[in-house]
Amino acid sequence: MKADPPRPAASGEPLTLLSVVIPARDEEGCLASTIGHLHSTLELHHIPHEIIVVDDGSTDATWSILQGLSPAMPELHPVQTGEPCGFGCAIRRGLEQMTGDAVVIMMADESDDCRDVPTYWNTLRQGYDCVFGSRFMAGGGTRDYPPLKYVLNRMANAFIRLLFRIKLNDTTNAFKAYRSKVIAGCMPLLSLHFNLTVELPLKAICRGYSWTVVPVTWRNRQTGVAKLKIKEMGSRYFFIVMYIWLEKYFSRGDYKVRPDLRK
Repeated sequence: MKADPPRPAASGEPLTLLSVVIPARDEEGCLASTIGHLHSTLELHHIPHEIIVVDDGSTDATWSILQGLSPAMPELHPVQTGEPCGFGCAIRRGLEQMTGDAVVIMMADESDDCRDVPTYWNTLRQGYDCVFGSRFMAGGGTRDYPPLKYVLNRMANAFIRLLFRIKLNDTTNAFKAYRSKVIAGCMPLLSLHFNLTVELPLKAICRGYSWTVVPVTWRNRQTGVAKLKIKEMGSRYFFIVMYIWLEKYFSRGDYKVRPDLRK
C-alpha cells in the first residue's frame, strides 16, 4: 500500500511573492520567448513575481539576451555562474538569490508550459508545502517525447515509486513548486546535475512536508540541444535516490520537519 501525502496545514502562511528559477545554458534561440510568455502569464493572473535566470556558463548570446531584456522588465534578475557548473548547481545558485516565499523551477527551452505556473501558485496558496507536476496523469500530457527517453523515464519513476512507496509518478520532472521554507528544510542540497530534480522532491516528502500533484503538459524543445546526457546521469540519479532512501529508513526521523514548523 502506497502512503498518502500529508495534507496541508490548516493555517498555511499566506504567500506574497513567487520566484521562478530558470537555469539556462546556450539557450539563445528560445530564452526571450520563454521569459516573455512567462512574464505575460503571471501579469495576466496578477501574480507578484520575480524571474531569476541563471546563465550557466553559456558560450552563445544567452547572457546578452538577458542583459537586453532586464532594463524593461524589473522582475527579471539575471545571474551568471561564470564557468559551467551543471544544471543542479545553476538551480542552487538561483535558489540562493530568490526573495520570494514560494518558488517554481522550470526549464528555459519552453518545454514546460508557463500556463501551468498559476496553477502551482494557487495550489500552494491552499496551504500545501510542495506541488509536483505530473505529465503522466489525467489532464497532463507530452508532445514529441523521444521514445527511448520515455521508456527510461517510466522505468526510473516506477523504481522510485516502489522504493519510497509514494503515489507520485513523475518524480524526475524538473517542473515543480515549493514554499521557500521547504527549500531551507532540504538543505544541504548535494546534486550538481539533473539529479537535483529528484533530490528536492524526495527530501521534501521524506522530511514530512505536505504535497500534492497537479497535471502539467510538456513538449520537446523546438530550438537548441538537450543538455541531459542519459549515459552520464544514471549513476548520479541512483546515488541520490539511494542516499535519500537511507535517510528515510535509517536516520530514525532526525531530519523530519517538526509539526510547528510546517505551518
